[in-house]
Amino acid sequence: MRILGIDPGFAITGYSIIDYIGNRFQLITSGAVLTKAGESFPQRLLKLNNDLEEIIHTYHPDAISVEELFFNNNAKTAINVAQARGVILVVGCRLRYTYL
Repeated sequence: MRILGIDPGFAITGYSIIDYIGNRFQLITSGAVLTKAGESFPQRLLKLNNDLEEIIHTYHPDAISVEELFFNNNAKTAINVAQARGVILVVGCRLRYTYL
């Protein structure tokens, strides 16, 4: 099974592709989708969408796992990261992936 793991963010979204075969995990690749602070927020979300679609089309995961959000103090950051997480969930749903 190939899994795309995602750590959501709107400036930096981390990802890893791992293969799970038998009872072993093997890292295939990892990286980050980066957006520029000077761009409008909708453009940053669009870049996240487009880059994740490209990653999915390149590596063909069987399932996607997205980290849950946890915030203490900064509500503005929490809302923006939640919006980025929403984009991530929609990309997978639109491409008919199972979320773990």
